[in-house]
Amino acid sequence: MTAPEFSLIVTLADAAHGRTIAVEADAGAREAVARRLGLVALDRFVLAAEVRAIAGGIAAKGEVTADVVQACAATDLPVPATIAEPFDLRFLRDVDAPASEEEEIEIGSDDLDLLPLEGDRIDLGEAAVQTLSLALDPFPRHPDADRILTEKGVLSEESAGPFAALAKLRGKPGA
Repeated sequence: MTAPEFSLIVTLADAAHGRTIAVEADAGAREAVARRLGLVALDRFVLAAEVRAIAGGIAAKGEVTADVVQACAATDLPVPATIAEPFDLRFLRDVDAPASEEEEIEIGSDDLDLLPLEGDRIDLGEAAVQTLSLALDPFPRHPDADRILTEKGVLSEESAGPFAALAKLRGKPGA
């Protein structure tokens, strides 16, 4: 297993009395995270969180903010974006408790941000990177993408799809 690009270990002892964390990733960490997430650039990556001990683990609530540059899905042009993604995570000892085959498991919205507590520690930095990855636009599009594609002769879905062929037939005699 490779070392995390942006690691920030918090232990149960650290969280016992509550702790405020504010960390900005350095250039090396930003470059490694950008490479991992397939970003053109990660110009700023900041983690701000309140960490506290809870029954069975650690709670972390805060926000990840970042200035990213992604490649346009259609043209590969750079698409800059600013991300501010809040998170509310609970790292618990029994998250991965196995259920029997007959036992029905119902997952509510409160269960979605539960993560396993590894021993007596969590990697809040890795959780921040994962939060950022989920907040990224899966199909970033440059504002000029439609114009550029039209100039290159790429047809839009409306122009090339099956309904476009039917629309061309409309109004023709015998159609």
